[in-house]
Amino acid sequence: MKVKLLVILVIGLIFLNMQNTNAQDNPNPKVENQTDSDKLVVVWTSGDKEVAVKMVYMYTYNAKKNGWWKDITFVIWGPSSKLLSEDIDLQDYLNKMKEEGIVVEACKACADMYGVSDKLSELGIDVKYMGTTLTDYIKKEHVITF
Repeated sequence: MKVKLLVILVIGLIFLNMQNTNAQDNPNPKVENQTDSDKLVVVWTSGDKEVAVKMVYMYTYNAKKNGWWKDITFVIWGPSSKLLSEDIDLQDYLNKMKEEGIVVEACKACADMYGVSDKLSELGIDVKYMGTTLTDYIKKEHVITF
């Protein structure tokens, strides 16, 4: 529990520092000279709603909205699939992310373990086996996990 809290605190401080630095330069920063390497894959594994709202969703949404990354894929993996299937607030926020152009995928093997594959599909999420896909992402793109 202490390690998890420390990790969340450190990530939060890094994020706040990035926000403060960018806010001083430009209140609505855009990344210039984007290339094909400006692809980010966010792998969300936590079953903790607070982590989802105050870190994972917030960063992913703002990274796309503010142009920090050209293309973003959001992968729902493990306990996060169960949490999302049950939480209307997270579902609404996910729709907002999709409206920004974020691609959303979920691990079918994980969703099947929780019995939520159909629910995630109903939410418009591409539910598929992700082992090979994640391996390809790791080899070709920027990947962060939460």
